[in-house]
Amino acid sequence: MESRVMKFYAKDDHTVVLRAIHGHFATSHSHVNYYIDVTGLRTRCSEATAVAKNLVGKIVNTTVIDTIVCMDGCEVVGAYMASELEARDFVSTNSHETVYVITPEFNSNNQMIFRDNLAPSIRNKHVLLLLASTTTGQTINRSLECIRYYGGTVTAICSLFSAVDVIQGFPIVSAFTVRDIPGYQAYEFENCPFCKNGEKLDAFVNGYGYSKL
Repeated sequence: MESRVMKFYAKDDHTVVLRAIHGHFATSHSHVNYYIDVTGLRTRCSEATAVAKNLVGKIVNTTVIDTIVCMDGCEVVGAYMASELEARDFVSTNSHETVYVITPEFNSNNQMIFRDNLAPSIRNKHVLLLLASTTTGQTINRSLECIRYYGGTVTAICSLFSAVDVIQGFPIVSAFTVRDIPGYQAYEFENCPFCKNGEKLDAFVNGYGYSKL
């Protein structure tokens, strides 16, 4: 399947590269005709630095950010974003004038939680939520509920790729959107044309990667 990889370049910065594979894939909430591969953006130093600068450059510089909550293995990008936010003098209410970069945990019931040692990084903090890929927005809704439960205030949402422009009134800041991927489509399970035509899935996919079938 890797031989089918296509490359797309961010319109505003050609050093930021997204890879995608055309086919029939299942996410946890939908079926899609492209697997959006953000592995390089999440794991390679140069690419993570470039996409971090790209995202921060799109955030209104009056936005207050104390903590970055990283989903989908985006900690490397989150760390570079924190550095970029500090370099650009974004406001933080943290007494030590630096940004927290943390990741939630999922318990045995698949509930998103923050342990007691991390909860102070959320409570009464201004939070930027960072995701690898957003298809339907359900993960964002779930994350917003969790962050609010722990007393945080979300001030920005970023996704390396997003098929959604706005969720709960928040504009999704992204390096790539569906408009950058020709013919990208997402379908509800019961309305998937590939399934109706008897075409088997290539893989299960999520923000972490894919598992071939």
